[in-house]
Amino acid sequence: MPAESEQRSIRIAAVADMHMRTAVAGRFRPEFLRVDEHADVLLLAGDLTEGGRMSEADLLCAELADLPVPVVAVLGNHDHDHKLGFRISAQLSDIGVHMLEGTAITLELNGIRLGIAGVMGGSGGFPGYPGTPDEGTEEHRARMRRGPLDALLLRQALDTLDTEIRVALMHFSPVVDTLAGEPPKIYPGLGCQALGDAVDAGRASLAIHGHAHSGTENGCTTGGVPVRNVSYPVLARPYALYDITPPQ
Repeated sequence: MPAESEQRSIRIAAVADMHMRTAVAGRFRPEFLRVDEHADVLLLAGDLTEGGRMSEADLLCAELADLPVPVVAVLGNHDHDHKLGFRISAQLSDIGVHMLEGTAITLELNGIRLGIAGVMGGSGGFPGYPGTPDEGTEEHRARMRRGPLDALLLRQALDTLDTEIRVALMHFSPVVDTLAGEPPKIYPGLGCQALGDAVDAGRASLAIHGHAHSGTENGCTTGGVPVRNVSYPVLARPYALYDITPPQ
């Protein structure tokens, strides 16, 4: 078959919950340096540091510096533990990582326009697993409120994209499917339905998240969009690979 008739695609590598710290420094670096052998872009879905310390951000930057493919990332809740998320984001931006927070980026790869919209996301609950936004600690209440608010930002960011493929990148889960394996009582704290609704309304081709360390890799939204939990403890490998073709 002539090369011109071959179907074009974009190969996406993705991982979350690296929890970078001294004990794991260098774990990802060898495979990341060769990621171009398997993928066209690397997506990082939050909790990139163990506790949001600048010393951990230094280790993270050493892991991610000068990679052979574009790197796009969102932060996770642990990256904000010391209220230094803005500094971690700036440091990653300085080494060329494209940081998203209610924003989107367009990349042209293999002659295809890939759009990525990203938020951290938050809690909020799902049908059958309602959250408790008016109870608990202030941190708990804020996280419960953030889920639906970030869902609005995700929808808006997806709507700005004029691309053949749209990917929604977040830390918290947009569906229950990929939480299977976690205790159901904590489902409301691991994500929210509003994020999944935003993925569907924004016509995403794929949604990627982390956060659920004991969850399941594969799921889908109510509207049928594939959802992938790329938490490193779930994957048990440096990254997952997904081949995405533009809709016909």
